[in-house]
Amino acid sequence: MFFYQIALLGSPLELLTYHSQSVLIIGSEVEVALSRRMISGVVIESVEKPGFATHMISAVSSFMYSDTQIQSAKFMAEYYGCSLGEALNLYVPFSTESEPLKVVSAYPSINITLSETQHKALDFIRSHPVSLLFGDTGAGKSEIYMRRMDEILMEGKRALLLLPEISLTPQMESRFKAHFGDAVVLWHSKMTPKQKKGTLEKIYNGSAHIVVGPRSALFLPIRDLGLIVVDEEHDESYKSSSRPRYNARDMAVYTGRLLKIPVVLGSATPSLGSYAKYPFFRLRGGYFESKRTFVFEPSLEALTPSIDRAVMENYKKGHQGIVFIPTRANFKYTVCDACGYHIECPFCSVGMSQHKNSRALKCHYCNYTEIVPKVCPKCQSGALRTSRLGTAEAVEHFSALSEQLRVQQFDRDIITTQNKLIKVLGAFNNREIDLLVGTQMLSKGHDYHDITLAIVMGIDNLLSQSDYRAREKALSLLVQIAGRSGRKQNATVIVQSFNESFFRAYLDDYEKFLMDELKIRQGRYPPTKKLARLLYAHKNGIKAKSAMEEAVGEIERMGNIQIVGFGASPIEKIADKYRFQILLRSDKSTDLIRAVKHIKSPLCEIDMDPIEFT
Repeated sequence: MFFYQIALLGSPLELLTYHSQSVLIIGSEVEVALSRRMISGVVIESVEKPGFATHMISAVSSFMYSDTQIQSAKFMAEYYGCSLGEALNLYVPFSTESEPLKVVSAYPSINITLSETQHKALDFIRSHPVSLLFGDTGAGKSEIYMRRMDEILMEGKRALLLLPEISLTPQMESRFKAHFGDAVVLWHSKMTPKQKKGTLEKIYNGSAHIVVGPRSALFLPIRDLGLIVVDEEHDESYKSSSRPRYNARDMAVYTGRLLKIPVVLGSATPSLGSYAKYPFFRLRGGYFESKRTFVFEPSLEALTPSIDRAVMENYKKGHQGIVFIPTRANFKYTVCDACGYHIECPFCSVGMSQHKNSRALKCHYCNYTEIVPKVCPKCQSGALRTSRLGTAEAVEHFSALSEQLRVQQFDRDIITTQNKLIKVLGAFNNREIDLLVGTQMLSKGHDYHDITLAIVMGIDNLLSQSDYRAREKALSLLVQIAGRSGRKQNATVIVQSFNESFFRAYLDDYEKFLMDELKIRQGRYPPTKKLARLLYAHKNGIKAKSAMEEAVGEIERMGNIQIVGFGASPIEKIADKYRFQILLRSDKSTDLIRAVKHIKSPLCEIDMDPIEFT
């Protein structure tokens, strides 16, 4: 009889010991019994017979987790504070029944011509195990990625390109398929189970030479992987907002180290952490000689006459425009003018957004929905008003300017499937839409040459957030959105902000901002310090608060750890659970890891290197 420690997939439990009548290979996926139900697990190591009775392993599947996957998952569990089973549950195992890998054939770069500067950038990323391609919007980062991938394919290996989900546009897909043909496969959340199955078959048999996808694609079973590219490396969507709260960019770097393969990070607005940590190549300018003129309007998220005039003048010239608004739906909040009552989600301490098309109020945290009330639930007054502009209301406003002006809403309320995304972007590309009004989706994945007007509203809301990265987030977003315009012709970018002096100081020199920001954060915040957030949640607020206070007492007795603050979370209740948090700071991540390991409360969720504090 043989005994093994098993990691239960998706379970927060530690490794459990089971036995088998035959020898098993480490990494095998198995079925085991747990509390009268069957659960999948992974064989982690062989052990001696324990001093207690064990259950027998019920079945062994034809799937297996590689040594690299297990090592990577162990690092994730250790660093991000989750169980090994929770970490391994992110990975797609290899198939032991896979056919021999199909030979990778070389793809001549006949349709890509690099400039002298791009050739220097290519040489640079060849010479570093981890490198940052710091390239302006339109400077040709994608062409450099593809040429490096050509080289990797010629070595008989495969490449992985990670992108934020909202950057997975039809344009990007067609660009890569035009060069690499059917060797390119996509992986994303909008795929049907049948499509995912087909993609996995290509990955298993090796006919997929280039895999493109969001953070989840990092965990696909790609054999002979020779290159990982993380585009838009600054994007927050690489950080998981649920347990395990890993950062796919950082996990990509760790995976590259394990496999001893190069990792390339790319962005027009790189994160301060990557800029400070990795060698970078500065790729300036773009393919087009056009320029952008920035006009600042001292206003806070309002549809003003000057914006209306700019939209109509741009339309009459036959050009296209985009309008960025930071909130989806119609309005963010519904307030009673008679008594001041603020309509909130009954399960979360946040206001609900009004969705006019469905005549409903919706919570964007727990998805609770209710009909828009006709009177105030508290005082029964009919004096309800909405505050903060939303995309749907803006579309309605601009559409009323002219019957001929074709306006399209562009956010997650409208773009719910890949087909809808293809349809809307296709219509915009074919000039069937004059004005796109949307949220952060506007800042990613577009490469249209006739956007001559970009309007950015609500940017001061980002700048005023209680987040040490508020300046970085606001400036990065403005640069990204402005970069969608002026590709072929001169463009005007209208920015509603009372902080013109801050933005103007860095619009033409993002690197100067990074250098200045690094000085400001020195000795206080990342990248010169490490942070960890401990989040406590329970339906009984007293229990959550008590668990937090107990942890504070334990941490205060430890050395090398500073408690930045603790108490109720800014959003105190989500999904009917009260939330409390502790923010920790230290010079070393190892000190933070050691500290959080002492926290045994089941109510605690660990968030290493947090990027949200609500």
